[in-house]
Amino acid sequence: MRKALVTGAAGFIGSHVVRELMIEGVDVRAMILPGEDNRNLSGVDVERVPGNVMEPDSLDAALKGCDTLFHLAAIYSLLKPDRKIFFDVNLQGSRNTLWAAKKADLERIVYTASIAALGVKAGTLPADEETEFNQFDGASDYVLTKYLSQREALAFAEEGMPIVVVNPAFPYGEGDVAPTPTGKIILDVANRAQFMAYDGGINIVDVKDVARGHVLAAKKGVVGQKYILGNRNVTMKKLFEMVADVAGIKTRIIKMPMSATLAYAWLWQKLAERSGRQPTVTPKEARYSHQYLYYDTSKAPRELGLELTPVETSLERSIDWFRKEGYIPRSDPWVTFTKALQKICNIGLP
Repeated sequence: MRKALVTGAAGFIGSHVVRELMIEGVDVRAMILPGEDNRNLSGVDVERVPGNVMEPDSLDAALKGCDTLFHLAAIYSLLKPDRKIFFDVNLQGSRNTLWAAKKADLERIVYTASIAALGVKAGTLPADEETEFNQFDGASDYVLTKYLSQREALAFAEEGMPIVVVNPAFPYGEGDVAPTPTGKIILDVANRAQFMAYDGGINIVDVKDVARGHVLAAKKGVVGQKYILGNRNVTMKKLFEMVADVAGIKTRIIKMPMSATLAYAWLWQKLAERSGRQPTVTPKEARYSHQYLYYDTSKAPRELGLELTPVETSLERSIDWFRKEGYIPRSDPWVTFTKALQKICNIGLP
């Protein structure tokens, strides 16, 4: 690996992949969508090129002279005003990128999918890389397009392209400027705008570990194989409690039944549609994450040598970064309303 192109380089995971590659001494080219927020690359001395996965010519130009590709460009969001953007970027954009990579005759391609592209097992049993996707009913546009694009990447691998797939879990950490849906959970709990959890659980992981997993996949991954990049399985209630503890706030997290969760998610979606801000949860996301999205994460440490950071340490770094950047505390009408609701219900301890 001498020169690598990173698509989605200004994104949360992508910017960390750029830094990790630079630590390894790799010559990195960062592809950035024109007009994109590139604060995540502030202070990083890296070659930057404009590019758009929907414009094949820009991909051809960006890949010129590279031997490795890390494809991370994607829409990672719960809700967009126009649903078509998920299918354009996550599916057709990935297809364009893979065809450009085929023409460029690269030595290695690391394709970033998601645990959303994998199946879920019943109850709290952890799924793994071989668990068949079974989330067609009610899948969000993000979940569905990540699954479909992963299928295409694996089809390219079957035809001889040197593709390794990585499946990040729910990442968090420094540099989440958007913030991502995972980061928004942390922020809402830390700002006391979220105190109601629902049944279900997720697998959380430090974004730096995810970035390191990408680099290790390029070095050691087996072509055509998938590698989950995750760490600890936690219930939603446990995650909220961990965030509150690390943030140093006193609040009691309560559990909601599914019916109340869906009503709450519907309210969040309507508020988001009016404000343009990302919701904490939508009805589709509530149904999806009401499951236990637990995963066996042993393959990447075993086969790639990925070392994982304790989640408590990662949460401390994440919250410290959010606080330093002014995301905590945050004052807006929704936070004010939620705090008032806690007092009225006598469930918060401000």
